[in-house]
Formats: sequence, C-alpha cells, structure tokens
Amino acid sequence: FGALSPFSTTSATWDDDWPMKPDVVFEGGNVARDAAGSLTTASLSLLTTYHLPESRAFTTINATSAATALATRMAAQLKGAYPRLRPESIRALVVHSANWTPAMQRMYLPRGGQSKKAFVQLIRHCGYGVPDIDRALWSASNSLAMVVEEQLQPFKRIGSGDPSLHEMQLHELPWPKQELEQLGEQAVEMRVTLSYYIEPNPSARGPRSAYRYQSHGLRFDVKRAGESVREFRARINRTARDEEDDRRVAGADDGWLIGKIGRHRGSLHSDVWQGTAADLASRGVLAVYPTLGWWKTRAGLKRWDRPAPYSLIVSIHAPDVAVDLYAAIASQIAVRIETET
Repeated sequence: FGALSPFSTTSATWDDDWPMKPDVVFEGGNVARDAAGSLTTASLSLLTTYHLPESRAFTTINATSAATALATRMAAQLKGAYPRLRPESIRALVVHSANWTPAMQRMYLPRGGQSKKAFVQLIRHCGYGVPDIDRALWSASNSLAMVVEEQLQPFKRIGSGDPSLHEMQLHELPWPKQELEQLGEQAVEMRVTLSYYIEPNPSARGPRSAYRYQSHGLRFDVKRAGESVREFRARINRTARDEEDDRRVAGADDGWLIGKIGRHRGSLHSDVWQGTAADLASRGVLAVYPTLGWWKTRAGLKRWDRPAPYSLIVSIHAPDVAVDLYAAIASQIAVRIETET
C-alpha cells in the first residue's frame, strides 16, 4: 500500500541535467495479474461520475486520467481558498505539502544510508511524494509556513556588451528566534520550495548547451549558522559567478536531503534541511539568485531585460514539541517580509 503505481512514468533514465519528474504523484489505481498477463479491474480503479448521467451515475477511472483529475481538484481547492495566489504559488503549495509514503522510501532509499544520490533517484521515480490538501491549506501549532510572491530581473546589459547576471534577493525569515533557541538540541525541519516558469527555447540542443532550453534559472540558498549576512551575500555572489562560467559548485550543505546539485534542475526546486532548533535559529536569511539561460546567451533575441516572477515557500516543522510556534510568529505575519536587492 502506498507504493508507486504501475501506470507511473518516471525520469529515472533521463540525463542528469534534465528536470526531475514527476513533481508529485496522485492515486492512479493498480494492476492485477493472472495467467494471461496484466489486466485492470474495477476493484483496483477509482470511482468517478459517468459522463452520461441519464445512463448511469458512476464508472471507474485509473492511470493518468485519475491522477490528473485529482491534481486538478487539489489545485482548484487551493485557488478557491486563496484566489489571489499566482499559478507559481499554487504549484509550489502542491509540491510543498507532499511527502513520501513509507513504501516509496523502502523501494528507493537503501537501508542504512540515505545519500543525496538516493534521494534524487527517489524523486525521479516518485516526485516529492503524495500531496496533502490539509497540510497545504493550514499550519499547525508546531509548524508554520511563509509564502512569498516576488520577481527579480535576472540579467542586465550595459551598452553593447554581453548581458550579465543582475539581481539577487535576500529574504529575512521571520522565525521565532527566541523560541527556537529555547528548544536547543530539539530536532526540527526547514523545507524550502521555489517555483517559477521559464520561456522555452524550441531550438535548444540541451540543458547545458549555449542554446539552452530554459530562458533563465533561479536558485536558492540559506545563510549558514555562524555566517554573517555580509559573508552570506559574498558567498552567493561567488556561487552565481561560478554558475555563470558553467562551473558546478556543491559546497558544504550538510543537513539538506538533496543538496544544491540535485535540487537545482528544472524550474521547481524543493529541499528539506534537518538539524537542531538552535542551529535553525541562526539561519534566518534566504537568497534567491539567477543563473544562466538563453535570455542571457542569445542577446540578439532581446529578452535579457525581462523580469522573472517567482513564488517561494519556506516552512519549519518541530514535531514532538510543546512550544506553539504559530502563536509565537502570529504578530509578524501581517508585516510584509523585507526583501533586499
């Protein structure tokens, strides 16, 4: 129960540079097997309404038809609850609410070791797991989420020179620092999801080609414990320059399940940091910064001055604690999150 449906399509055989798909998985039913081979049965499918109600009320549905319907329903529920949210945010909420089932973890995470490579393989088969509408809609007393809708201009051009990287943005996370410090060595999780859309280049020859499929890319990183904001900004600037030169930079990212190299593929990035509450209290700044795309490398197409909207969701979860984190931050929720450029 809870394992990957046999109808699912994965990206397990795709090249490493290509996006990790699917983003999430919804129920698609199952397949039975007899002496003649595989077959689908009504008992292993989902119940739905029939398209000719005067003939009969119900029928069954499975595979991608069922999963797509469930995904659409969840997106509609979120849009109904939060009608002013951008499509990028609805997409991010669906992914941010997802978790892997125990069966999925048993299938793709080897016993005794959960390496970043293993998590990438898990995502290439099961996405970020099964979304939860309740988790997407509400924050519990021991968890809270911040949703940011912003935009930045990835590139600039001075005179007739080549376009270059332009903006990055720093977001101050309004975490209840005092409450987190009081929790000390208590285990907590921080999850970050960054969602944006790109302008595709149909003539692209590959993700690392000079002709690049994506118009631009965005990345995120979080300030480390003991690192000043000035040091953090300088590190992000170095990382952005390295990526501009097509050099992959991993760096120290202890605590992240997937890590920089694994999570920054495609146009939707999600990762989970695990550590102590005291450590999290000192990680209160997050950066969103641009990386290469054909808007920059193909200046003749005059797209380098386009803005790039994005949605960012950051949440913390502290299971097994008595402190009401939501109440501790409630007074700050109405205050607009300060953004530096």
